[in-house]
Amino acid sequence: MSRARPQAAAPVKDAAPLFAALGDETRLSLLLGLSAGGPRSIVGLRAKHRVSRQAVTKHLEVLRDAGLVRSLRVGRERIWELEPRRLGDAHACLDRISRQWDDALARLKSFVER
Repeated sequence: MSRARPQAAAPVKDAAPLFAALGDETRLSLLLGLSAGGPRSIVGLRAKHRVSRQAVTKHLEVLRDAGLVRSLRVGRERIWELEPRRLGDAHACLDRISRQWDDALARLKSFVER
């Protein structure tokens, strides 16, 4: 068996929770709101969503657990902000997939042209 598989498994294992968190429409919308509007409280984030405060909190906790957002307490409120490093990780993973796909297509083209 190839040694490349165990090495490739680690990035996939790290990326899976990230993409699982991004796979929900509400969470993706919350993340887009934070990226466009900067740090906000749950009240500020909830303004554009028709979900309860508790639901927004649960979605933000999933995003936090995936490393996509972080929060800090300011008085009685919790302010949420984007964690851009993890988006960079997602971008790198998608770039890797894109390069592998391009390589596979180039091999197929070479095979067909022979």
